Order: sequence, then C-alpha cells, then structure tokens
Amino acid sequence: MSETEATGPGAAGPPYADCVLCREPTEYPESYRGVTLCPVCEWQEAQRTACSG
Repeated sequence: MSETEATGPGAAGPPYADCVLCREPTEYPESYRGVTLCPVCEWQEAQRTACSG
C-alpha cells in the first residue's frame, strides 16, 4: 500500500464534525473547538465577509 492510499481523500479518518449551517460533514474532527463549516459553506461565508468592508 502506498502512502497516498493511506492518507488520500478516501482514507478512513476520525469522525468528522457536522457543518453548523447545513449539517453536512466537514473536514474538521469532532474534537475541533469553534465553528465548523463544510467546504461549501466555508467558501460562501468567505464570499460574504470579503465584500463587507
């Protein structure tokens, strides 16, 4: 087994926290402290805050 197979996107990881907005799994472990957003909601939030001077 190569190193990429063990650590690639399909690799089994820790239980992931749910997004606080849409309840989809995030890239953050459940033990992460703070707001957890999925990649889609994280991108949308970045777009909203980038334009609000």
